[in-house]
Amino acid sequence: MERTTQVIGQSGAFLDALERASRAAALDRPVLVIGERGTGKELVAERLHRLSPRWDQPLVIMNCAALPETLIEAELFGHEAGAFTGATKARAGRFEEAHGGTLFLDELGTLSMAAQDRLLRAVEYGEITRIGSSRPINVDVRIVAATNEHLPAKVAAHSFRADLLDRLSFEVVTLPPLRARKGDVMVLADHFGRRMASEIGWADWPGFGAEATDALIEYGWPGNVRELRNVIERAVYRWEREGPIDGIEFDPFKSPYRPATRGEADRAAPPAAAAVEHDQGGEDDPVTACEEGPSDFKSRVSRFEHQLLKRALSENRFNQRATAEALGLTYDQLRHALRRHDLLGGAN
Repeated sequence: MERTTQVIGQSGAFLDALERASRAAALDRPVLVIGERGTGKELVAERLHRLSPRWDQPLVIMNCAALPETLIEAELFGHEAGAFTGATKARAGRFEEAHGGTLFLDELGTLSMAAQDRLLRAVEYGEITRIGSSRPINVDVRIVAATNEHLPAKVAAHSFRADLLDRLSFEVVTLPPLRARKGDVMVLADHFGRRMASEIGWADWPGFGAEATDALIEYGWPGNVRELRNVIERAVYRWEREGPIDGIEFDPFKSPYRPATRGEADRAAPPAAAAVEHDQGGEDDPVTACEEGPSDFKSRVSRFEHQLLKRALSENRFNQRATAEALGLTYDQLRHALRRHDLLGGAN
């Protein structure tokens, strides 16, 4: 798959984050990039490097979560021959490779405390020591780090060094999730759609129909831009009709034949077993579900309906059209029910 290097968006929150990154790029100081998975942290790190005075020097990228803890330090700082089993020859680490340029540490929050100790020394003194050596090596590296974790909370839990966080957080750029960038959804969708259409040889780009546009804007995007790209590319390559694209599938695993979960298997039990379970008071029994609530009929029915709507929203990843279809309701009927139960705020 072709690597995406463009940073695309026009919402105020996103542009503010980019502006902060652009201003910090010119300063030779560490920067922390915070954001949920799929928000584009690596792209912002690349922007910080390309706009910096180090733009013509190496940009070295390391995912701290991709290696076992026993190899992280050797990967970062290098090792001498014989330093550990399998180290048949000396090897430079990522710090040496990034000398003069930028080292991007993704998933910073997964570093062990031992690796954090060595990283702190490298940041403070510009000096590293290969594993198995006592000879210090001077390095000139700018650190850009990224995480989706709340590092101050990890400091409070004694799983991240407070002094290291202080040194790395000269500037903190927090990227907004896609659900906070509703105005960017169709801008990104159009970009990914056009590129996929070109890749599979379409002569023209038909765009998205009204139903698809509504569904894309309403969806909560837990996987952010990365998930949006997958959804759009899948929709384009599956579309075989004329005119604007209206077929959007958010869950690629959705199928009547997929393996049943334990709860689904229980609901599909034979009638006799189901009857016994119902007599004992299953979770779908409105009397059982509401036995701790108000005793009058209307209140019990209302409470059961509220629980049913919440569960259906969750099972359909808060996509309202999919929820309406699962419940056998029209979209307008579902919206009316959600409004009546004050659930619109939790449905995207």
